[in-house]
Amino acid sequence: MTVGRSKQSFCAHCWPVPMTRPLTLNLYLNLPDRARAALIWGALALAMFTPLIAASASPLLQWREPIYIVAGFAGIIGMALMLVQPLLAIGILPGLSLQNSRRLHRYVGLFLVLTVTCHVVGLWITSPPDVIDVILFRSPTPFAVWGVLAMWAVFGAACLAVLRPRMPLRVWRWGHTILVALAVIGTVTHAMQIIGTMEQVTKTVLSALVVAALLTAIARRKVWLMGLRSRKG
Repeated sequence: MTVGRSKQSFCAHCWPVPMTRPLTLNLYLNLPDRARAALIWGALALAMFTPLIAASASPLLQWREPIYIVAGFAGIIGMALMLVQPLLAIGILPGLSLQNSRRLHRYVGLFLVLTVTCHVVGLWITSPPDVIDVILFRSPTPFAVWGVLAMWAVFGAACLAVLRPRMPLRVWRWGHTILVALAVIGTVTHAMQIIGTMEQVTKTVLSALVVAALLTAIARRKVWLMGLRSRKG
């Protein structure tokens, strides 16, 4: 009687390669929930406030009027708020329930509208003809065109937020997503084309994070599936 051999091969090439995580990821996953939440919020605050701190050290501020400086920093704050807005919309920030996250999303959206308004009004006070030309798309500078596109997109998204109870959910979500995407694209392009008080590295990092946050929210919400389901129905 012969004893059958196992079908499993013991050669070195046949052993499965264990999947190992990076050490930093393991350390993060092993942290307590509160520590992870503090780390996430700290990183978010760092990404939002670092461009403001870097801009405050710009030598160009020496030759600017106070109202122009306030208007410029209002624009930077508005751009920083665009980083947190998509994350609040999908409710992935730790320590916030989905309901509280959506409520905070509305308040931050209102503050975003105020910062954009302050940015435009401040620039208008310093140079009314230039701002009027920009709003009417008569400005020859490309960054100004992207800026006014972002402004109208922010205002449009805010108007849709007010009208949400009166609109079909599918129409509202498509419209809101498109306007928010235009606002982000316009803002990032507007900021990157300007050589001003914002420091280049922090501005680039913030722009990349804002775009990444938007794409994450769009992927999570899956707006396109609402359109497909409506056609199937």
